[in-house]
Amino acid sequence: MFYQMAQIWGNLVSSAILSSSLGDVTLLMNETVIDVPEVAALMNYTIATPDYGSTCGVNFCSGSDAHENTNLESPSPVKIQLIAGVYLACMASASILVVVGVDSLSRYNTGRQPMAQGKSGFQLLAVTLRQLRHKYQLLLLPVIGYIGAEQAFMAADFTQAFVGCAYGISNIGFVMICFGVFNALAAPIAGAIVKLTGRFPVMVIALLLNLCLLTSLLLWRPDPEQWLVFFILAAIWGTADAVWLVQVNALSGILFPGNEEAAYSNFRLWEATGSVLSYASAPYLCVRTRLYVLVGLLILGFSGYTTIELMEYRVKRHHHEERKFELVGKKADQE
Repeated sequence: MFYQMAQIWGNLVSSAILSSSLGDVTLLMNETVIDVPEVAALMNYTIATPDYGSTCGVNFCSGSDAHENTNLESPSPVKIQLIAGVYLACMASASILVVVGVDSLSRYNTGRQPMAQGKSGFQLLAVTLRQLRHKYQLLLLPVIGYIGAEQAFMAADFTQAFVGCAYGISNIGFVMICFGVFNALAAPIAGAIVKLTGRFPVMVIALLLNLCLLTSLLLWRPDPEQWLVFFILAAIWGTADAVWLVQVNALSGILFPGNEEAAYSNFRLWEATGSVLSYASAPYLCVRTRLYVLVGLLILGFSGYTTIELMEYRVKRHHHEERKFELVGKKADQE
């Protein structure tokens, strides 16, 4: 939850800076401001409202020059430099706080033998790749890759093709704040619900949310007048992302007791792989194609996760029947 709250504060900073007039071109006092709508009215013609739906959203292609959208004009260099400076200052402060305020790990390693102790980077890589021999780890790879791909799509494509293209770059931060709020809240709430209902029903809800969300993105044509839709989509995305991220992380620790380090290393490795492939393909694939890829990866990933749940259910049921048979046999012997 606290990790996802970075979405809130980071986007609050960027929104405040991008919405300001810092670095914008200002007119001198003796220059005249021309009101384009008034001039258009005097010349007896109207200015056509841009058709954002034809070039934004699912129809957006980053490599296309077909759209001349003023919403996608880059902010002033001053704003970009100020945002980068604020983030760099936060990073420096965080590093100093860790060095000064966090206890050394050595005080917690008394009597423990970490897996990584005495191993080189290549040896740790070998341990991570050796984990792929487990069938459960292989079945988890598609859903882990989907988590990385959908996060990259949200950060790059949704903000550019939907929010920035139709609603304006200065509003991206506010929409992403909504994403961060629901992401942070859904993480602990989903964990509490799992204790009551089990993990599978919660994962099914996340699947349905994502399928409805991706279908909506394929069908909806962005319109700045429908500003509330941008926030609703971000809220749904944040909720589903929190469920995937938290529950698949927890499942990685549950399925591989004693090999948690290798399991979490694989999680980060393949999550990053999904993100890298998504970012790398962004200039070459239009948004529509990328959404279809996400839908396919989602279905494949959930199929692998469901297979794990079925296999675990059969193992537990078989163990329960064996235990029941043993108890009945002992009772018969006693009689």
